[in-house]
Amino acid sequence: MGDTIHKRPYMTSTVMFEDGTLRAARLLQMLLLLQNRGRMSSLQLAKELEVSTRTILRDVDAMTEAGLPVVVLQGNQGGIELGFNYRTRLTGLAADEAEALSVMLTMSMPVLAALGMSHAAARASAKLIESFPDKVRARIVSTQALFQLDEPVAAKSDPRLAAMSAAVREQRIVRIDATSKSPRIVHPVGLVLGEKGWSLRDKLQPDVLVPMDKWNDVNISAKTFADNV
Repeated sequence: MGDTIHKRPYMTSTVMFEDGTLRAARLLQMLLLLQNRGRMSSLQLAKELEVSTRTILRDVDAMTEAGLPVVVLQGNQGGIELGFNYRTRLTGLAADEAEALSVMLTMSMPVLAALGMSHAAARASAKLIESFPDKVRARIVSTQALFQLDEPVAAKSDPRLAAMSAAVREQRIVRIDATSKSPRIVHPVGLVLGEKGWSLRDKLQPDVLVPMDKWNDVNISAKTFADNV
């Protein structure tokens, strides 16, 4: 097999499972950035949100599919902006909405920790709070001081899960059961959390989930399966 395989897991950024919480926070922050600052380049947005420009372009597609009037302009003076004088009403949060958001952003999220994304989630929460107007931000901060949400004792995390989540996000080729006589090459396109734990969705066999207890040793390639398209 011609792929270059690392002996240790190759870990980069985040995952597809992020789509529920972390990606939603990022899309919301991008919306607020475009609303408050106007036209921005994909590189500027990537630096602000700490992701790749490719991720920004995927997020723009997602926002467009959701019906948001995101306009991409080409050329030296081009960039990404909100069209039709669009403004979100999110900045006008009611008091109880700001309080609920405050508690939600303060809560421990074991799933994000298991995926190796807790630090990124904390940064996203802080940036999201900073993006609100002063009155809303003050309400969120004051509410956070009212509640002490101790983190539960978490089970020992499995480093393979965080590594696989990075592989999903970066579309890395992965070899599972790597040290056996019959290793398997997979193209991970998703992680699924069910009653029996985590499973992997393989692009090569999308109809059959691969449970985590079948992964055994995991080696993650520097190559992506997108390169093979």
